Amino acid sequence: MSSSSLLPLISSFTSLPSTNTNRAINTKTNQAQGFRVSCNQTPDNHNDKKLVLPQAQKLVIPNVDRRNLLVGLGGLYTATNLTSMPSALAAPITAPDITSICKDAGAGVNDKENAVRTLKCCPPSLGKPIKDFVFPTDKKVRMRWPAHTGTKEQVDKYRAAIQAMRDLPDDHPHSFVNQAKIHCAYCNGGYTQVDSGFPDIDIQIHNSWLFFPFHRWYLYFYERILGKLIKDPDFALPFWKWDEPAGMPIPEMFVPETIDGKPNSLYDVYRDANHIKARIVDLDYDGKDKDIPDKQQVLCNLSTVYRDLVRNGGDTLSFFGGVYVAGDDPVANGAQSVGSVEAGSHTAVHRWVGDPNQPNNEDMGNFYSAGYDPAFYIHHSNVDRMWKLWKELSLPGHVDPTETDWLDASYVFYDENEDLVRVYNRDSVSLDKLKYNYIENSKEVFPWRNSRPAKRNKSLQTATTSDVKKVDQIKFPVKLDKILKVSVKRPAVNRSAEEKAKANEVLAIKGIRYDSGKFVKFDVFVNDKLKDGVFTTPCDPEYAGGFAQIPHSGMKNMFMGSSARFGLTELLEDTNTDGDEYATVTLVPRTGCEDLTVGNIEIILVPVAAV
Repeated sequence: MSSSSLLPLISSFTSLPSTNTNRAINTKTNQAQGFRVSCNQTPDNHNDKKLVLPQAQKLVIPNVDRRNLLVGLGGLYTATNLTSMPSALAAPITAPDITSICKDAGAGVNDKENAVRTLKCCPPSLGKPIKDFVFPTDKKVRMRWPAHTGTKEQVDKYRAAIQAMRDLPDDHPHSFVNQAKIHCAYCNGGYTQVDSGFPDIDIQIHNSWLFFPFHRWYLYFYERILGKLIKDPDFALPFWKWDEPAGMPIPEMFVPETIDGKPNSLYDVYRDANHIKARIVDLDYDGKDKDIPDKQQVLCNLSTVYRDLVRNGGDTLSFFGGVYVAGDDPVANGAQSVGSVEAGSHTAVHRWVGDPNQPNNEDMGNFYSAGYDPAFYIHHSNVDRMWKLWKELSLPGHVDPTETDWLDASYVFYDENEDLVRVYNRDSVSLDKLKYNYIENSKEVFPWRNSRPAKRNKSLQTATTSDVKKVDQIKFPVKLDKILKVSVKRPAVNRSAEEKAKANEVLAIKGIRYDSGKFVKFDVFVNDKLKDGVFTTPCDPEYAGGFAQIPHSGMKNMFMGSSARFGLTELLEDTNTDGDEYATVTLVPRTGCEDLTVGNIEIILVPVAAV
């Protein structure tokens, strides 16, 4: 799949912002600024893309794609034509040596003075060089198990492994504290893009296509470390199976503070007490509890999973998140978009579990502290499973990114042997090679697969909506401190089944700028043409989805840019509006939107890649 097949119609995805373009040219033509000496080697299968200079030279430029070198060499590639050739400037995000190039985190932590966890998230240094990742040679596949169905043996073993991790000294790379700090460092400003030539720009693994592979690697090593601590080579993590009704409550093994008079290693004091006992998780949580029966909450949750994996995850970037390459500033670059699962069920669970009474919604409610709650890892284990299930649907468009900038993005972790290892996105795509998988019910039909919202009864709809301004009649950016309703022209109407199979109709909300120190959420409704007295809910077909963010990177200021995409092909059919020339888009602020602004709203056709 080529880049052009993914990003043909969204201008914010097909060119880098001018500020970044200029900065990239300046940096790469003055190589003495920003690059540092590195003796780390890269895996052999990546060496063909790296620049190797003689040792006698004063300057070593690590992890530079050859196409970027052309910028410095001049020739045919000049500043003029580079602005129209974004690929010539791109390079994969590369994490530095995490033990030597690390700073205190804290971006996205509004109340640093009263933070309940440390902002010093740098890992300990054992003086070891970074090794190449080698796929495991385990004879057996580690099988992750649903947390709500765990046997006594599985639960006891899991508790023992977490306790063994808690018992390690805090300065040990495998300690519970240092494993929690990994998320803080990568998500709250611990590392910069120094190895890519941008020492003043933080690395942020959320809100982009790095989200899924980073967390997969994080859990991969976490699982193997736990197994080694209890000397069990087959040890596997549980996963919080919130995509089926029986698994939606927080698993019981995480609830009690003590077990047989001893501390429960899976307990965390910083959780929302109202959501722990006999409560079903809200996969569309906006900071307020919905006053609906449990049965309806279950149905709404199933619809949310369906939206995340099918309706809003219909193409690669809509599912994974937007392109994020070296030189991109998470704050200034509003071209990035958040993936469907990340903005949906993932963020909702984080916020639902976190304690609203804490200054920064610790633990799960803020990225810097989330890793201190053992529930974080079983939640992300299921998020990782969503990637697997999304691919196994084998629907058109459900394919991993193939761009070099995604494949060669890399991170550094301590492995189970206390060695520093560099891993690449390209090596994360196959669970078979990583020697783990997920236990599924025999001949299971996932309940969310049949949870497409019911088609709207025409008798409940009005023929037209009230007078709504068109997009070109509104001066953007618009502050979302109240409900925003706008009429958006569609690129085509009444497309045939063949045409729909070739391209998804997608609502793109671009240039979202928000306070990254707040929990932010707004909901998106399309063609809400209901009669007076009939109200639309997130369980209904008019609900396109939500944009939600947990507090994280703020860097130089506390504002961050993003975009969001929502699939419309099915929604328009289900709301009986496939023949309308314009779609009425309604943005409803839920929380943290007082200063949030939207840069533009448009509807596009995104070609679907074949599986």
